[in-house]
Amino acid sequence: MLVSDFDFVLPEELIALHPAEPRDSARLLLVDPVAGLSDLHIPDLLTLLRAGDVLVVNDTRVLPAELHGSRIRGEFRANISFNLHKRVDATQWKAFARPAKKLAVGDVLELGNGQADALTARVASKGETGEVTLQFDLAGAALDEAIKSHGAMPLPPYIGLKRGLEERDKVDYQTVYAAEDGAVAAPTAGLHFTEDLLQKIADMGVSIERVTLHVGAGTFLPMKVDDTEDHVMHAEWGEIDAATVARINAARAAGGRVVAVGTTSLRLLESAARATGTLAPFCGDTDIFITPGYKFAAVDLLMTNFHLPKSTLFMLVSAFAGFDVMKAAYAHAIRDGYRFYSYGDSSLLIRAT
Repeated sequence: MLVSDFDFVLPEELIALHPAEPRDSARLLLVDPVAGLSDLHIPDLLTLLRAGDVLVVNDTRVLPAELHGSRIRGEFRANISFNLHKRVDATQWKAFARPAKKLAVGDVLELGNGQADALTARVASKGETGEVTLQFDLAGAALDEAIKSHGAMPLPPYIGLKRGLEERDKVDYQTVYAAEDGAVAAPTAGLHFTEDLLQKIADMGVSIERVTLHVGAGTFLPMKVDDTEDHVMHAEWGEIDAATVARINAARAAGGRVVAVGTTSLRLLESAARATGTLAPFCGDTDIFITPGYKFAAVDLLMTNFHLPKSTLFMLVSAFAGFDVMKAAYAHAIRDGYRFYSYGDSSLLIRAT
């Protein structure tokens, strides 16, 4: 399909710059390919879910992965900044550099804006589109803690270009169940949940299962092709362990529905799915790219925020509920003043069968 088919015009004032307060007071658009659209709120999940369902959440935790500092060549320094986007191994990260033209392989970097305990690294490799691989002097958990100490929360560009980073973003841009360090962008559908709402859902007899997919900054990159067939999807690391797989398979076999919270959870579940619809344990990178025509195997409902025009995620939701259905749903959301993107409102999609 043409990428331009997934375009739409969004008024700037509908881009949410802060989340709803409290989190679960956000609006919820129910998208049913048969019954149509219903304007609800997040607490209405308590009437839409039912005992035996499985709510699958992504427990990745966002690292403050925006780093600022200096490139050092002898006595000469140049200001440089990086957005880490994918861990390579215990000591290396792939990152987008600004400005990348100032960098060469082997350059020494001091990151931390002049702090005494600055994080040091060197440029191990350099790509053609501003991407570099950074080799840090620290490794593993020590490196993670240093990144937390020196980095800033990597707000999406559609927020960061409109306002400065705020102290509250450290909390606002994490889900309440975030646990596994490694993401550089939040799984934003999960931002609508509170501990109280999750407890009420569990009390209904809905099981809540955790999977991990470390969201990369590639989720914000614009598509640079005209046809979806020519797009190369960015890879992200994820894991579903055997015990979680067994519980989800058992619930679905008993008639429960699998409800993915966010496109990240869905992509991981579909990556782990067998042709029969059952799951197998999964650990590794996934670059699954879902467009209309894809046959879903593992997920029955999807809760997701509203996505950018011409984005891979808008293509995914169009595949899930139907291209025409989602075009109509987004048009309705825009007319009715729904708030879009990371801190915006949400929708619950029922897959056409």
